[in-house]
Amino acid sequence: MPYTLDDLVQDIREIINTEKMPDGSDKICYFVSKALMDQNFITDNLPDRVNGELPRQILYEDKDTGFCVCGHVHDNEAIGSPHDHGTSWAIYGQASGETEMTDWEIIEKNNSDNVVNVKQKKTYIMKAGDVHFYDVGHVHSPVRKHPVRLLRIEGANLDNIKRSNIRVIT
Repeated sequence: MPYTLDDLVQDIREIINTEKMPDGSDKICYFVSKALMDQNFITDNLPDRVNGELPRQILYEDKDTGFCVCGHVHDNEAIGSPHDHGTSWAIYGQASGETEMTDWEIIEKNNSDNVVNVKQKKTYIMKAGDVHFYDVGHVHSPVRKHPVRLLRIEGANLDNIKRSNIRVIT
Protein backbone atom coordinates (compact mmCIF):
# COMPACT_ATOMS: atom_id res chain seq x y z
CA MET A 1 0.00 0.00 0.00
CA PRO A 2 1.47 3.40 -0.97
CA TYR A 3 2.58 5.81 1.73
CA THR A 4 1.30 9.30 0.96
CA LEU A 5 2.05 12.83 2.10
CA ASP A 6 -1.22 12.76 4.05
CA ASP A 7 -0.07 9.58 5.81
CA LEU A 8 3.28 11.16 6.70
CA VAL A 9 1.63 14.33 7.98
CA GLN A 10 -0.83 12.37 10.12
CA ASP A 11 1.95 10.22 11.61
CA ILE A 12 4.14 13.27 12.40
CA ARG A 13 1.23 15.24 13.87
CA GLU A 14 0.33 12.35 16.18
CA ILE A 15 3.92 12.13 17.47
CA ILE A 16 4.28 15.88 17.97
CA ASN A 17 0.96 16.03 19.82
CA THR A 18 1.88 13.17 22.18
CA GLU A 19 5.65 13.49 22.69
CA LYS A 20 8.08 16.31 23.26
CA MET A 21 11.04 16.71 20.97
CA PRO A 22 13.65 15.34 20.81
CA ASP A 23 11.98 12.32 22.45
CA GLY A 24 9.76 11.70 19.41
CA SER A 25 12.50 12.26 16.84
CA ASP A 26 13.29 8.56 16.30
CA LYS A 27 9.64 7.87 15.53
CA ILE A 28 9.42 10.76 13.06
CA CYS A 29 12.66 9.58 11.44
CA TYR A 30 11.07 6.14 11.01
CA PHE A 31 8.13 7.63 9.10
CA VAL A 32 10.39 9.84 6.97
CA SER A 33 12.37 6.71 6.11
CA LYS A 34 9.14 4.93 5.23
CA ALA A 35 8.24 7.76 2.84
CA LEU A 36 11.70 7.62 1.24
CA MET A 37 11.31 3.91 0.55
CA ASP A 38 8.15 4.57 -1.48
CA GLN A 39 9.09 5.54 -5.04
CA ASN A 40 5.56 6.88 -5.66
CA PHE A 41 5.96 9.20 -2.67
CA ILE A 42 9.21 10.56 -4.10
CA THR A 43 7.75 10.97 -7.60
CA ASP A 44 4.60 12.68 -6.31
CA ASN A 45 6.27 15.03 -3.81
CA LEU A 46 9.77 15.72 -5.12
CA PRO A 47 9.28 16.51 -8.82
CA ASP A 48 11.82 18.28 -10.99
CA ARG A 49 11.85 22.04 -10.50
CA VAL A 50 10.98 24.36 -13.35
CA ASN A 51 13.73 26.86 -14.22
CA GLY A 52 13.65 29.66 -11.67
CA GLU A 53 11.80 27.67 -8.99
CA LEU A 54 13.43 27.52 -5.58
CA PRO A 55 14.81 24.13 -4.52
CA ARG A 56 12.75 24.22 -1.29
CA GLN A 57 8.98 23.89 -1.49
CA ILE A 58 6.69 23.63 1.51
CA LEU A 59 4.57 20.56 0.91
CA TYR A 60 2.59 20.95 4.13
CA GLU A 61 2.52 23.38 7.08
CA ASP A 62 0.54 22.42 10.17
CA LYS A 63 -1.59 25.33 11.39
CA ASP A 64 -1.83 23.94 14.93
CA THR A 65 1.69 22.74 15.73
CA GLY A 66 3.70 24.73 13.14
CA PHE A 67 5.71 21.83 11.75
CA CYS A 68 6.42 21.76 8.01
CA VAL A 69 7.15 19.05 5.49
CA CYS A 70 9.43 20.47 2.81
CA GLY A 71 10.68 19.00 -0.42
CA HIS A 72 14.11 20.02 -1.66
CA VAL A 73 15.21 19.34 -5.22
CA HIS A 74 18.69 20.58 -6.13
CA ASP A 75 19.48 20.22 -9.83
CA ASN A 76 22.97 21.69 -9.48
CA GLU A 77 25.77 21.83 -6.97
CA ALA A 78 24.67 23.33 -3.64
CA ILE A 79 27.24 24.21 -0.99
CA GLY A 80 25.76 25.18 2.37
CA SER A 81 27.49 27.20 5.06
CA PRO A 82 27.47 26.03 8.67
CA HIS A 83 24.04 26.86 10.13
CA ASP A 84 21.54 25.94 12.77
CA HIS A 85 17.76 26.14 12.65
CA GLY A 86 17.41 28.73 15.39
CA THR A 87 14.75 27.67 17.87
CA SER A 88 13.58 24.81 15.64
CA TRP A 89 14.70 21.24 15.06
CA ALA A 90 14.88 19.61 11.63
CA ILE A 91 14.98 16.14 10.15
CA TYR A 92 16.72 15.58 6.81
CA GLY A 93 15.79 12.56 4.72
CA GLN A 94 17.82 11.82 1.59
CA ALA A 95 15.56 10.65 -1.26
CA SER A 96 18.17 10.47 -4.04
CA GLY A 97 21.76 11.45 -4.66
CA GLU A 98 24.29 12.08 -1.89
CA THR A 99 24.85 14.87 0.59
CA GLU A 100 28.16 15.31 2.36
CA MET A 101 27.12 16.60 5.77
CA THR A 102 29.45 18.13 8.31
CA ASP A 103 28.57 18.50 11.98
CA TRP A 104 30.17 21.41 13.81
CA GLU A 105 31.04 21.68 17.49
CA ILE A 106 30.14 24.92 19.24
CA ILE A 107 33.25 26.19 21.00
CA GLU A 108 31.97 29.62 22.06
CA LYS A 109 28.45 30.99 22.29
CA ASN A 110 26.97 34.27 23.46
CA ASN A 111 30.20 36.19 23.12
CA SER A 112 30.33 39.97 22.91
CA ASP A 113 29.78 40.11 19.12
CA ASN A 114 26.79 37.72 19.27
CA VAL A 115 28.51 35.13 17.09
CA VAL A 116 28.58 31.38 17.60
CA ASN A 117 32.11 30.08 17.01
CA VAL A 118 32.35 26.50 15.72
CA LYS A 119 34.97 23.99 14.68
CA GLN A 120 34.51 20.98 12.43
CA LYS A 121 33.51 17.84 14.33
CA LYS A 122 32.74 15.10 11.78
CA THR A 123 31.76 14.65 8.15
CA TYR A 124 29.59 11.86 6.75
CA ILE A 125 27.72 10.99 3.57
CA MET A 126 23.94 10.82 3.51
CA LYS A 127 22.74 8.41 0.82
CA ALA A 128 19.27 7.61 -0.46
CA GLY A 129 17.17 6.39 2.46
CA ASP A 130 19.31 7.97 5.18
CA VAL A 131 17.52 10.12 7.76
CA HIS A 132 19.11 12.38 10.39
CA PHE A 133 17.69 14.47 13.24
CA TYR A 134 19.22 17.88 14.02
CA ASP A 135 18.10 19.21 17.39
CA VAL A 136 17.69 22.86 18.32
CA GLY A 137 21.09 24.56 18.16
CA HIS A 138 22.83 21.75 16.24
CA VAL A 139 25.19 23.30 13.67
CA HIS A 140 25.75 21.47 10.39
CA SER A 141 26.53 22.17 6.74
CA PRO A 142 25.55 20.25 3.59
CA VAL A 143 27.56 19.88 0.39
CA ARG A 144 25.68 18.58 -2.63
CA LYS A 145 27.94 18.17 -5.65
CA HIS A 146 25.36 16.48 -7.87
CA PRO A 147 21.56 16.60 -8.18
CA VAL A 148 19.72 15.50 -5.04
CA ARG A 149 16.19 15.19 -3.69
CA LEU A 150 15.41 15.29 -0.01
CA LEU A 151 12.65 15.73 2.53
CA ARG A 152 13.15 18.09 5.43
CA ILE A 153 10.77 18.13 8.35
CA GLU A 154 10.98 21.43 10.20
CA GLY A 155 9.68 21.90 13.73
CA ALA A 156 8.60 25.36 12.59
CA ASN A 157 8.66 27.07 9.21
CA LEU A 158 12.30 28.13 8.91
CA ASP A 159 11.29 31.10 6.77
CA ASN A 160 10.15 32.68 10.03
CA ILE A 161 13.01 31.61 12.33
CA LYS A 162 16.07 33.71 13.15
CA ARG A 163 19.20 31.62 12.86
CA SER A 164 22.48 32.05 14.71
CA ASN A 165 25.38 34.00 13.27
CA ILE A 166 28.00 31.25 12.81
CA ARG A 167 31.76 31.70 12.45
CA VAL A 168 34.15 28.85 11.68
CA ILE A 169 37.33 28.80 13.78
CA THR A 170 40.24 26.90 12.27
